[in-house]
Amino acid sequence: MDPWWRHAVIYQVYVRSFADSGGDGIGDLPGVRSRLPYLRDLGVDALWLNPFYPSPQADAGYDVSDYRDVDPRFGTLADAEALIEDAHAHGLRLIFDLVPNHTSDQHPWFQAALAAKPGSRERARYLFRDGRGALPPNNWRSAFGGRAWTQVADGQWYLHLFAPQQPDLDWTNEDVRAEFRSILRFWLDRGVDGFRIDVAHGLAKDPAMTDLGHGQATSGPAVEGHPHWDLDEVHDVYRDWRAISDTYAGDRTFVGEVWVADPTRLARYLRPDELHTAFNFTFLLAPWDAKALREAIDESLRAMSEVGAPATWVLSNHDVIRHVTRYGGGATGRRRARAAALLMLALPGGAYVYQGEELGLPEVEDLPADLRQDPTFWRTKGADPGRDGCRVPLPWSGTEPPFGFGSGGTWLPQPPDWSGLTVERQSADPASMLSLYRTALRHRAALTALSPGTLTWLPAAENVLAFERAPGFFCVVNAGERPAAIPPAVPGELLLASDPLTDSRTLPPATAAWYRAEATT
Repeated sequence: MDPWWRHAVIYQVYVRSFADSGGDGIGDLPGVRSRLPYLRDLGVDALWLNPFYPSPQADAGYDVSDYRDVDPRFGTLADAEALIEDAHAHGLRLIFDLVPNHTSDQHPWFQAALAAKPGSRERARYLFRDGRGALPPNNWRSAFGGRAWTQVADGQWYLHLFAPQQPDLDWTNEDVRAEFRSILRFWLDRGVDGFRIDVAHGLAKDPAMTDLGHGQATSGPAVEGHPHWDLDEVHDVYRDWRAISDTYAGDRTFVGEVWVADPTRLARYLRPDELHTAFNFTFLLAPWDAKALREAIDESLRAMSEVGAPATWVLSNHDVIRHVTRYGGGATGRRRARAAALLMLALPGGAYVYQGEELGLPEVEDLPADLRQDPTFWRTKGADPGRDGCRVPLPWSGTEPPFGFGSGGTWLPQPPDWSGLTVERQSADPASMLSLYRTALRHRAALTALSPGTLTWLPAAENVLAFERAPGFFCVVNAGERPAAIPPAVPGELLLASDPLTDSRTLPPATAAWYRAEATT
């Protein structure tokens, strides 16, 4: 029997925006616990929680000051332990976020480094370097805007590929490696089922610290030969970690956030002695176009097959514009998003659902500047709106904000028109996005049991994707702007459609449908 992670549907919980139990407008771990029945009934297999560790919150918790505790905003260590136990009791596995590329500047290690002298053991845990005269050591840029170096009082500079409050660790240092082995064991011993690894492609840096060359951007998918993204030495770290996780029962897993331009480079992270899975940004970044989507699917499956790893599929997450908006917004975006959901959930491998996508939430684009918290917005002086728009708290119930999120408002404002998108409202509507996801996930569970990893493309008209996913199960997607006939190679009865069909053999524009060869009971 395949390990669970090869075909799991994993729901991403952005903790501060999921559910608030304390009345302070910020989601927390007890809030997540209170909504476990909803997640179980949705039909997902596991949860991935964004960071909840102690943090000054310079980057929404991705600046960690203590990897073995819980920030009081989100609860206590006992709450985390209870969440693991309760999730397992609901049949759900838990994946925690791990941030190994950098710490907070308030982490005890970095504070000790600031107090120590150049060349000390304390500084060796980070990437402190002498400058080039009055200039920083090289021309590297922060992913959040501005230069990637900050100078300290004694004249040295430290590297931060993100915010200055997020100093990069030196992964050639044995103190660093030993510390993270200990952190892994701390949470694995408490029953966590795996880790999502933040910036998994960024831990190794060119020791020569060469300048960025033409085409070597700091943000976006990394190109081969980049001096601080996707260096070969990073794989040694994951071989070390895999040896640890393999000593634990229960198929513990690692999933990497690996931003690389080439699926073949991505596959290198998924060799049998490294990570188990990685996010598929090729599919996420594909436009709503049949050719582009098929190329993304084919490239991903081909690259993963070379190392025996499953593909994973994702449409949205906490770092990108929600796909309802990316696909055109309004009625067009919602219709395409419904079709994309059926496409994604029909593909072999694993899938990720970002909280709120099952409700069809759009990006919130008109947030007041004084309420925005993403450092990208502030470091680019608003030129880049940042990621706050996809992080607005969920609407659960009621007709006005905070829509059941909690008793104390929300840390980012919810649009009043989300009254039609609440869980309560959609649960009562069999045609809602939520009902579509629940039905699709129920069917997918049976499909996965039939055939966990096969896909055969079928002849189809331009702008139409058609494939057989398992013996007797078919998916057809019309990505065009005109109705399209169901290909003759697709037999059987209609199982599920993203939107109503005029007849069972014609797909309207921006519509997907699942068929089965014969009815089953």
